[in-house]
Amino acid sequence: MGARGGGRRAGRRCRTRRGRSLAPFLRRNQMMLFGKISWQVCGLKKLPWSCDSRYFWGWLNAVFNKVDYERIKDVGPERAASEWLLRCGAMVRYHGQERWQKDYNNLPTGPLDKYKIQAIDATDSCIMNIGFDHLEGLQHVEKIRLCKCHYIEDACLERISQFENLQKSLLEMEIISCGNVTDKGIIALHHLRNLKYLLLSDLPGIREKENLVKIFKTLLPYLELKLDLKQNNNHQ
Repeated sequence: MGARGGGRRAGRRCRTRRGRSLAPFLRRNQMMLFGKISWQVCGLKKLPWSCDSRYFWGWLNAVFNKVDYERIKDVGPERAASEWLLRCGAMVRYHGQERWQKDYNNLPTGPLDKYKIQAIDATDSCIMNIGFDHLEGLQHVEKIRLCKCHYIEDACLERISQFENLQKSLLEMEIISCGNVTDKGIIALHHLRNLKYLLLSDLPGIREKENLVKIFKTLLPYLELKLDLKQNNNHQ
């Protein structure tokens, strides 16, 4: 009886903490552990790929990008999006701050509406299309930089251009060395009606540079379009 009684008391201690459920506490620590693991994995991604490892990284990155809709409800879109981006190796900068946030385990805490993402730098990150629902609730993003993003493709740019909040807030985009991006994805960005600056550099999938210039000049006349594309990518 004594042993069983002690076991029941221990079980109650695991389930409660001063009368409160331990679920949020355990979930928070679980997320922190996941952040540490994902940060270490992002470092390993710089190792040479083999055919087998490519499938492994693809599976693992899909796990990192999976959208947890309950998490979005619990902590709000800004926090959930920050966790997703940093988990995948990207960085964020909040309104009113100059410092970029890149450490998952040092994400700021406080009121859910205090920290608003103003800029996203996804350089060398593993963000992919299946995670882009994280962006839908963001209302204050003014700049997005996509550089050397292995999983960024036309569908990602189309998703960005479809989100009503980003159509209103986004002012600047830089797309650099993303090999899966083609003319189709770039053209979709004309829906970002307040876009003022667009840099396109080292995109081998772009084939009709002159056509892009014409489309953006017509649909977004106030856009500053900066191109750094090799001539052999374009039909003459």
